[in-house]
Amino acid sequence: MYDPKSSKAEEFICDSEIRETLAWADAHKNDRPLLEEILAKAGNHKGVSHREALVLLDCTLGDVNQKIFSLAREIKQRFYGNRIVMFAPLYLSNYCVNGCTYCPYHMKNKTIPRRKLSQEEIKAEVIALQDIGHKRLALETGEHPVMNPIEYVLDSIRTIYAIKHKNGAIRRVNVNIAATTVENYRKLKEAGIGTYILFQETYNKKNYEQLHPTGPKHDYAWHTEAMDRAMEGGIDDVGCGVLYGLTTCRYDFVGQLMHAEHLEARFGVGPHTISVPRIRPADDIDAASFPDAVSDDMFEKLVAVLRIAVPYTGIIISTRESKKARERVLAVGVSQISGGSRTSVGGYTKEERCDETAQFDVNDQRPLDEVIRWLLELGYIPSFCTACYREGRTGDRFMSLLKSGQIANCCQPNALMTLQEYLEDYASPETKAAGEKVIAAELTRIPNEKVRAIAAERIEKIKSGERDFRF
Repeated sequence: MYDPKSSKAEEFICDSEIRETLAWADAHKNDRPLLEEILAKAGNHKGVSHREALVLLDCTLGDVNQKIFSLAREIKQRFYGNRIVMFAPLYLSNYCVNGCTYCPYHMKNKTIPRRKLSQEEIKAEVIALQDIGHKRLALETGEHPVMNPIEYVLDSIRTIYAIKHKNGAIRRVNVNIAATTVENYRKLKEAGIGTYILFQETYNKKNYEQLHPTGPKHDYAWHTEAMDRAMEGGIDDVGCGVLYGLTTCRYDFVGQLMHAEHLEARFGVGPHTISVPRIRPADDIDAASFPDAVSDDMFEKLVAVLRIAVPYTGIIISTRESKKARERVLAVGVSQISGGSRTSVGGYTKEERCDETAQFDVNDQRPLDEVIRWLLELGYIPSFCTACYREGRTGDRFMSLLKSGQIANCCQPNALMTLQEYLEDYASPETKAAGEKVIAAELTRIPNEKVRAIAAERIEKIKSGERDFRF
């Protein structure tokens, strides 16, 4: 029985409810009065249900689809403005005991070199990341209780936060590790993590178990209920995601929204972020063997409808995607992207790109400075801001600020100030010129006059050598 408040995976991600939703949406996808009603509701910028969202996704009426994309852009602009948060993944270890059929880290893969970074190697990787301007990292490891225990992750977090190199510092460490216990989530919270991220991969239980034939990850309920345990452990910023292409995107799209509804119903706050990766080739993995791959057109619409359905949630896209694909989804919903990424263990300290230990192929291989300049030329504000996390504005406190519209008086100036830091410390002359032009224009869009004046003053101080201002 479907129950969004239940703590049991098969009740809040209910297969019968998803299948009824799929059938209902298929029957009503071009029901113009219903579509207009859903869009009118969505126009209040408070989201729509998983059923309503799927009807929008399935719609094939050209004029209605234009309205869907227009509304997605409007919502993105209202809550996130032109800001795009920047981050980089940091792969600590690719040792893994799972048998995931879509990931080269799987236990039976004998062709991939196994590697685990020492704390000294982590320090070198972090300095390399600081030297190109990154302030926010997402830690990644394979699941291996002996090689990658929770103590190793905690030690790594402490190492990262302790490194101060020139003007560089990692100010927020997000963590993407395997499902674990409430006790371990408490330890991660105490270590000062930002967001706990865990991809569901697919919400289809039957397919999930087939795709994860061996290892701890085979346990669907343990994995699906991980966000509940994380919140019980005090982590109020959690990030969900599926790997589109493992099963039909309609099923996983509904499951993803049901998971967000469950967290809202049970804990009073939905996911801080939702990630939308697509299956990619890597080492011994052939993406062509997965027949449910999502086209670029469907991917763009999927992101747009996610933005309408969960207007307050950050949407993340990685360097799996090409420059062209990323550009399309930035406009309709994405608010966070990675840049200058390496998906191999130790990849940032290699003079030449080393993909032997990579988890997946990187499509957008541009260096960070080039990505920043590209965003600036598109009119976006690349943001290295971590202020809300450091000021304790997480979970429901962050969401209430976002829903009230007051976030612009925090995020806009913080984005501009961290961008100015990047321009002073790391940018090429061309990127710096483009950035200062954007900053001058965007300063005028800060709603509060007093905040605007303070931000302008602090930007001048940053040019004179001061750092780390925040609202």
